[in-house]
Amino acid sequence: MKTTELKKAFGERLRRARLMRGLTLREVAMRLAAAGKKLSHAALQKYEQGLMGPDSGMLIALCEVFGLETGYFFRQQAIRLENVDFRKRTAFPVKDENRVREEALDAFERYLEIETILELEAPPLPRYPLDVATLADDAEAAAASLRDQWKLGEDALPNVTEMLEEHGVKVKEVAAAKSFDGCSGWANETMPVVVLAEGLNEDLPRKRFTALHELGHLVLQFPEDLTKKEVESLCHRFASAMLIPTAAMKARLGVKRPDGISFAEMKSLKVDWGISLAALMYRAGDLGIITPSRLKSFQFTHRTKGWHRKEPGEWCGTERANRFTQLVHRAAAQELITRAKAAELLEMTHREFDHSFAAA
Repeated sequence: MKTTELKKAFGERLRRARLMRGLTLREVAMRLAAAGKKLSHAALQKYEQGLMGPDSGMLIALCEVFGLETGYFFRQQAIRLENVDFRKRTAFPVKDENRVREEALDAFERYLEIETILELEAPPLPRYPLDVATLADDAEAAAASLRDQWKLGEDALPNVTEMLEEHGVKVKEVAAAKSFDGCSGWANETMPVVVLAEGLNEDLPRKRFTALHELGHLVLQFPEDLTKKEVESLCHRFASAMLIPTAAMKARLGVKRPDGISFAEMKSLKVDWGISLAALMYRAGDLGIITPSRLKSFQFTHRTKGWHRKEPGEWCGTERANRFTQLVHRAAAQELITRAKAAELLEMTHREFDHSFAAA
């Protein structure tokens, strides 16, 4: 690669590193100054524009400021994120969107790199077109079809995050404000990706629902002219149907419950299926098991009792995926990568990786 191209490639990496850490050019310059390295924000801008390049001392200083290895700035496995729609409940600043996007991109680049080294290819994700005349039924059918195709059976899903990764969907968790739940999209047009807020680990049923909601965005093909609210509603329907199939729901509750569902029954279903009380009752309403008035009554209770902040009942399953770590360990064991490279991919020190590798 020519010097000019190297400078441009480095500049783009520098810009992305800055966005990933949520910093302005002036803030980077201030942090460099605090570390004993003087560089104006104007000079940093020239770095980002590919007009200048750092010497080795400045490169090391920049790595320390961003908390990144030098390999990040020269990584060849660049990817793009497309068709990303951030799922947020309130305003989510552009600065935070950029940080989440770049942090996710970095993780997916490392994921793609290890899969390339191991010569692995992810299976294609099935897609399900929805007809404008049968939207809700089609979303239900898509969930049933996907459960069948992935051989998930009719039982509760033990680990949604792991399930997604086993079927080619890359998942990244990021620290974010409470206003952000998750987003999904396509990396380099073909790699399905889901980004989840780390805060969801405090409410695993909600994390499971959010992950499957984002899967809905990836596998459902919506007719044109649907509103965002309609799209979100259909992804909700898909996620609920993935969590608890219609047959299982009706086997536990019956076809009609005109008198409503008791709290004990709701709590039992939450514990067994890993679905929140709110999602469970919406599903009962969607399937016609309870009347609209019963659903409205539950929503009032849910709000007045503060269950929208902390629901009663605990689901004690696991919602973590270790596939990326396992792949890095496999490549290191097969000596396809050095331990130093493995540590870089896992964002660990060499000592931390050696300890985890020995324990694996």
